[in-house]
Amino acid sequence: MKKTIGFAAKLSFVIVLLLLLFSFAMFQGGFVSWFLFFATLPIFLYHAGLLFYPIKNWHIVRHLSHYVTRAGDRVEVKLHMKRSIPYPLYYCICEEVLPDSLQKVDDFSERHRCLRPSDKLNIPRTIKKIVFPGFRRDIELSYVIDQIPRGEHRLKKVRIRTGDVFGIVTKEHVFDLDDRIVAMPNERPIRMTQSINSYDQGSAASESIHLKNTNIATGIREYMPGDKFSWIDWKQTAKKNTVITKEFEREKNTRTLLVLNACHYQGLNALAFETSVELTMSMLETVQKQTSQAGFLTIGEHTAYIPLHHDPGKKDWIRRHLTRIQPGGVKSFSVKLREEMMQTTSGTNTILVTTYLDHEFPDVIKQVRQRTKNLVVVLIQASALISGEEQNMIRRLRSEGVVMNVVSEDALAKKMIEVTIA
Repeated sequence: MKKTIGFAAKLSFVIVLLLLLFSFAMFQGGFVSWFLFFATLPIFLYHAGLLFYPIKNWHIVRHLSHYVTRAGDRVEVKLHMKRSIPYPLYYCICEEVLPDSLQKVDDFSERHRCLRPSDKLNIPRTIKKIVFPGFRRDIELSYVIDQIPRGEHRLKKVRIRTGDVFGIVTKEHVFDLDDRIVAMPNERPIRMTQSINSYDQGSAASESIHLKNTNIATGIREYMPGDKFSWIDWKQTAKKNTVITKEFEREKNTRTLLVLNACHYQGLNALAFETSVELTMSMLETVQKQTSQAGFLTIGEHTAYIPLHHDPGKKDWIRRHLTRIQPGGVKSFSVKLREEMMQTTSGTNTILVTTYLDHEFPDVIKQVRQRTKNLVVVLIQASALISGEEQNMIRRLRSEGVVMNVVSEDALAKKMIEVTIA
């Protein structure tokens, strides 16, 4: 309705101006009056034609240099516009309608140097390009989206604006173009001071789950290549509109367990969380090289568990999961950690990656230690943001035999990050 009223108003304005000039020529008479009328007639006809010009019939294609990249990298975008009617256009403004997920930047070096919340990384992006088509049928333009943050970003729309020289007639149309940029977390070189040995005397590591154990289900997760058909939870599959499989007790019987804290809390340091995702990805690669049996657990709004066997499909699932994960949930990490660790078989080497310590954390760690062979905590936070209470917790846990690693700006500035595991 609004567009129709605007179109009628602009058309009426052009017609009224044309009638005024015609009336002036009729009443005034003479060569000058008619010359003025016929000289301006093509301009008014152009404006009238521009009003009826179907800009929505343009064919637009977007091409990306990379559809999968790393956080902090750049992607070159090319727009190819093709129009069937070469109506002369003075200018054309193309605007990429960016999603909210791209209204921030990921400066790799700045994040590791500062590791504090900063407004410098939350920058509203506006990408506009202007071209002068004239009579051209094919129009091409390119631009760059740099410092892409981690996550999946959907480019859905492109807005095209054009008009006449005087601004009397303007036209605008939004084209639906759906493309996706996947920015995976970066990986940092990590050195662990002691290898994790998965060998258990008198028993051999087994990567399979036998059918006789499938009656002891402890949870659910997304389907992964290699899962059996009988493990599918059809009720949850129908509810979530994606294939969901059951998770079994024996599946969690791994020798090394890496746990990532993805719970939201007041005062969350987003930069520290991004760094925790990076280091988790890096440690997963290191752990996989040192042990044949390992498990990966994320605790947040939803809990996800996956065994780290030498399966490329599962590695890809982990990368996708760490690409999409964001802090969420209402329960504290300590409460959910206690619940999850009660379902895990005792005797594992457990590595906890977190960005904060709450008041319940020491008590939960005591309970977790009773079920683990070795417990390592990796706290990632800016040194200035570690409170006095957290400092006391760190000293207390160290005195009780818990291996505490505090990763701050100084540690991240080094080429090789060192994590003590024993």
